[in-house]
Amino acid sequence: MAIRKKANKSPPVLSHEFVIQNHADIVSCVAMVFLLGLMFEVTSKFAVLFITVQYNVTISTTEGLEETAVNHFHHGIKDLATIFFYMLVAIIMHAIIQEYVLDKLNRKKHFSKTKHSKFNESGQLSAFYLVSFGWGLSILLSENFLSSPVTLWEGYPHTLMPFQMKFYFICQLGYWLHSLPELYFQKTKKEDIPRQLVYIFLYLVHIAVAYILNLNRLCLVLLVLHYCVELLFHISRLIYFSNENRQLGFTMWAVLFVLARLLTLTLSVLTVGFGLTNAENQGFDFATGNFNVVFVRITVLAGICLTQAFMMWKFINFQLRRWREHAQVQNLTKKPVPAKSKSKKDKANGVNGVNSHAADSPRARKEKSS
Repeated sequence: MAIRKKANKSPPVLSHEFVIQNHADIVSCVAMVFLLGLMFEVTSKFAVLFITVQYNVTISTTEGLEETAVNHFHHGIKDLATIFFYMLVAIIMHAIIQEYVLDKLNRKKHFSKTKHSKFNESGQLSAFYLVSFGWGLSILLSENFLSSPVTLWEGYPHTLMPFQMKFYFICQLGYWLHSLPELYFQKTKKEDIPRQLVYIFLYLVHIAVAYILNLNRLCLVLLVLHYCVELLFHISRLIYFSNENRQLGFTMWAVLFVLARLLTLTLSVLTVGFGLTNAENQGFDFATGNFNVVFVRITVLAGICLTQAFMMWKFINFQLRRWREHAQVQNLTKKPVPAKSKSKKDKANGVNGVNSHAADSPRARKEKSS
């Protein structure tokens, strides 16, 4: 008897298919190398650069008779190593959510290829936006940024950050950097790659620029506001995939999207255009992290305004496309069905039927008998 070959042949080692199928295990091994480095004295100093948050500054504060030490952090070139490590962590978490949550739901729902990719995208982004929104909101409440908006520009430059805020920005940059290799790992369609590259690039540029220019407080508020609206959109899309009649979430998202754009512009102009303009600490000093000059302020405001205009343009095109599709569906459902004309045979049968009824009438039978 001939030996049967296995139907599922494993791809060659280090081939494209092998890397795509096992990318989570490969990345986990790389991350484990850094964690194992903490166990040995020779490599611990190197591993710490990747795992822990750098540039710690201890500030002593006196309250009454007690003196307490508070740890704050500032940014620097070593943050690139930390961002790289948490980019690896984001890839691992992405694979866990995909395999144990989204793939199981996809098998139950039997989505088409188009819906399958959109469902995966919304599922991943919903998890990220939910965590980022809740985490960012807790930082805003603990630091009293919402109750006192003047803290967004008072005391600029805000070079020192609490641990939670700095770690938040490290994770944000790590997550959006991980989205670049995920385009390869998830076999993203060529027509979807430009769209995803645009919004990944916008996130990275805005967060990185705000982090470097010490506009972290304003950036945190705007991120929480934006993530709240985006979370509603992707949850509404997930609900729409399960039941296409449930579209209330999209209506709520459309209203909140416009309000979020207006509020973003208002806070940006208030902070950069008025707050920093009237601040006492004016001038450019790279050593102290002060970038409060006219050119930087105009560039920041122009970038924010152009981004909001671009988002509104995309939003209007999206709504117009939805309205056209809805109008086409309504026209198809309301289009009257033309009545079928009787054929010649049916007409002939109808005439013969009338004649036969007339022949069978009592008067006709009486005339025949006479």
